[in-house]
Amino acid sequence: MSRLKEIWSNRWVRFGVVTFLYLLWFVVWTGNLWLLLGVVVIYDIYISKWMYRLFWKKHKERKRSNKTYRKTSEWIEAIVFATVVATLIRIFFFEMYVIPTPSMEKSMLVGDYLCVSKVAYGPKMPNTPLSFPFVHNTMPLSQTKKSFVEWIKWPYHRLAGFGEVKRNDPVVFNFPEGDTVSLSYPADSYYNALRQYQRVYGEQRGRQMLLDEGIVVRPVDKRENYVKRAVGLPGDTILIRHSEMWINGEPQVDIPGKQYNYTVYTNGTAINPDHFEDMGIAQADIHFDAGQGVYFMLPLTAANAERIRAMGNVTAVEKSEAEGADPDIFPHDTAYAWNVDNFGPLWIPSKGATVELTVENLPLYRRIIETYEGHRLEVKGDRIYIDGKEANRYTFAMDYYFMMGDNRHNSADSRYWGFVPEDHIVGKPSFVWLSLDKEKSFPANIRWSRLFSKIR
Repeated sequence: MSRLKEIWSNRWVRFGVVTFLYLLWFVVWTGNLWLLLGVVVIYDIYISKWMYRLFWKKHKERKRSNKTYRKTSEWIEAIVFATVVATLIRIFFFEMYVIPTPSMEKSMLVGDYLCVSKVAYGPKMPNTPLSFPFVHNTMPLSQTKKSFVEWIKWPYHRLAGFGEVKRNDPVVFNFPEGDTVSLSYPADSYYNALRQYQRVYGEQRGRQMLLDEGIVVRPVDKRENYVKRAVGLPGDTILIRHSEMWINGEPQVDIPGKQYNYTVYTNGTAINPDHFEDMGIAQADIHFDAGQGVYFMLPLTAANAERIRAMGNVTAVEKSEAEGADPDIFPHDTAYAWNVDNFGPLWIPSKGATVELTVENLPLYRRIIETYEGHRLEVKGDRIYIDGKEANRYTFAMDYYFMMGDNRHNSADSRYWGFVPEDHIVGKPSFVWLSLDKEKSFPANIRWSRLFSKIR
C-alpha cells in the first residue's frame, strides 16, 4: 500500500492517469475533439500550476486567514461541485421522469417516478449545452422564460450505448411536435391548436391569430419529454384494423396491461367502487350516467373487461371503436381516411432507405424532409422540388420510430403526430423509484408495491 501511495504521489503519474480517464470519457466516448482542450487544464492542475499561482494560492491563503470567506467559499465550492457532478450524471447516465398522463396505463401509472437510463441506447450530447441546471426548458416559476441560451449549438451526436431500441420497448423521447409551442396552449401541440383555429377562422386568419397570442421555438433537446412504447421500428410496415395492430403482416405481440375504452351497460345499478379500485381504475376515468345505467369511455384491459362482464348487474360490455376519417390523425390529409382504430398501412423510414416521392405520398414524409432533416421543399403542380432541385425520390438521413401508448384510446401518440426521429430518443425507463396516487393523501398515496419495480 505504501508503494502505491509513493507512486501516486508522483505528479506525472497523477497527470497521466487523470488524462487517460478524461480522454476515454470526454474525447473518445463523445467524439468531440474540442474537448482535447481539457488536457491543457489538467496539465496546469498537476504540472505547471499557473492558475494555482495566479489565483488558487491567494484563495487558499485568504481561506486560512478569513473565517467568513472560508465558510462562504466552502459552500460555493460544494454547490458548484454537486451541480457539475449531477449535470454530468444527468447527461451521460440517467435522469428522473414523472408520468403526467394515463397514456401508458396499466404499464406505467400517473404519479410513477421513473429512472430513465441514458446508456441503454447511448446518451445524446445536448444541442444546447449552456442552460440553467436541474430544469428542462423554462426557468423556475416561469412558463415562458427559456432556461437555455443558443449561443453554442451542437449538432446531433449520440454516444455508444448498451443496445438499440427494440420492438415494444418503452421509450422516453422529446416530443416531435414540440419544436413550436403556443403560449396559449403550452400543454397541447401547437400544430393541433393551429388546425383547430384554421377550421374555425380560415387558414391564414387562424394561423395569424395563434401567432398573435405568442409562440416559443425550442431545439430538440429542450422539447417536452414523452414516454410511449416503440411499436414500430425503422423499416417496419404497420397496420391497425379494428384497434388491433399488425406489424409486417403479423399480429403484434400481446402487451400485458394494454387497454381500450369500453361502454358498460348495467341494469340501472352502479358497480361497487371497490371493484374499480381493485382493478386500478382511477376515479377520474369513471363516467357513469345514472339515468341510463351506463358507464362511458371506461378504460379496461381484456382481463378487467371479462371481470366486469361477469358481474350480476352488468348486461353488456362493448369495446369502443372510432368510425370515419379523423382530421386530427396523421398525416392530416383528406386522402388518408384514418382514425385511431383503423390506421395505415404505413411504412416507417429507415436511415439510408430511399422512397419514391409523389404528390400522393408526400404528406407522409413532408415533415421529415422539411423539419427533421432540414431541407427546403416546394410543390408546383405535380412536381416536387427539394432544395430547389426537382426530386422524385428521397433518401432518409435518420432512423424513425412509431410510438404508441398502452392506453390505446387515451394516448396522444404517433397516430396523431407521426414518426419519432432517432435524434429525439432520450432513453429507456428502467424502474419506478417512487409512485404516488394523486387521488389519495399521504401516506396512503404511496403505492408501495410499485417501488423499485422494473418497467416492462
